Amino acid sequence: MKTYNQSNFFKHTFCEFTHTNDFSFPEKINYKSKSESHYFYTKEGVYRKSNHWGRVANCRWKLIGKKNFKNQVTQIGFAKWTDFYPIQSKEKIFFIDVNFDKKTTDIKTNHKISTPHLFNYLEAIKRKKQIVRLFKETKWANYFEMNIAELRGTVISAYIHSDKTLQEIKNTHSKKH
Repeated sequence: MKTYNQSNFFKHTFCEFTHTNDFSFPEKINYKSKSESHYFYTKEGVYRKSNHWGRVANCRWKLIGKKNFKNQVTQIGFAKWTDFYPIQSKEKIFFIDVNFDKKTTDIKTNHKISTPHLFNYLEAIKRKKQIVRLFKETKWANYFEMNIAELRGTVISAYIHSDKTLQEIKNTHSKKH
């Protein structure tokens, strides 16, 4: 696994920064981006003060721990150097977390929660998009004999715990099968 530090953490990485209210940026910061984000490096990691999170240049950086978070409002987050992961790697270090009650899905790294099935970042993104579609659309469920909530649970659970395609999983549950 690649080791990240102040010279490479901003190159095609995935990271979950933890929101913090108890850090004041010093006058002398380590870096200021063109979009006005401020960075301060420590031995353990990096503080980032910014009004935009999510897709950041060629990176995917989330801010966690802040309820009702909105972009365009400046927030401070901290991430350890060990919290950065390569998004262009074929290494399977990501899993898909689904909240069936809220009908949401998220990509997480394997150091947060133990899970039986991991994906590389590109696979996880593709699966997340298809899961979002399964939650939004209902027409696909017309070919099945289960109610849609139960069907979503069955299909999505199978999808996030295997390498099978969505079509393969649907075929195993179809009433035409």
